[in-house]
Amino acid sequence: MSLITVSQLVAGYGNNAPILHEVDMSLEAGEIGVIVGPNGAGKSTLLKSIFGLLNIHSGNIQLRGLDVTGLRADQLVEKGLAFVPQEFNVFQSLTVEENLEMGAFTRHQGIRETIDKVYTYFPPLKEKRRQPAGELSGGQRQMVAMGRALMADPEVLLLDEPTAGLSPLFMEKIFERIIAVNKAGVTVLMVEQHARQALEIADMGFVLVTGQNAYTDTGEALLADQEVAKAFLGG
Repeated sequence: MSLITVSQLVAGYGNNAPILHEVDMSLEAGEIGVIVGPNGAGKSTLLKSIFGLLNIHSGNIQLRGLDVTGLRADQLVEKGLAFVPQEFNVFQSLTVEENLEMGAFTRHQGIRETIDKVYTYFPPLKEKRRQPAGELSGGQRQMVAMGRALMADPEVLLLDEPTAGLSPLFMEKIFERIIAVNKAGVTVLMVEQHARQALEIADMGFVLVTGQNAYTDTGEALLADQEVAKAFLGG
């Protein structure tokens, strides 16, 4: 049984015409899944729909075989999902450690141990733990956002464009940290514009075009597919 499964999902914003059209997707426990495709394909919409932030017109979402379609975001956090949006994903006036503490709002114990674990994933944050998050570099703020999401001790971490706006050096650092989090037992599903680099670390890749499935395969197979390379990976 897949850990997370999306079946025939039709979803969008409010009562407007849907953006996703019968999208299917599944990911096994322990995998890294990457959603790629052109701008406007519905990639971020898919993540937000999974996390209960958008209207689902039809279809369903299952977590460990349980139907979680339409649950609120806070209910999904309690069931093992965490989401890091692309923008406005840190409390800039709070310190790094205060941001992490905010991520543990559903928990009542073990918070200190989890903070220490987050610092092992993101070593630069420990030395900056007393510094306001708004003073950090873009890459370090992304680490704070990911760390705060991990404070809920999720099974599945949803990441929306984790390397957006970062230098190539910091992009590599973020990908390295994502791999480390995954190896520690967290399943990762992310949207990423740097498609080639993201597929290189992906177990599964999902290519969306105009809100529909275009290609689904292993990251390795998609990288080797000439049609995918020509259309979405720059040749």
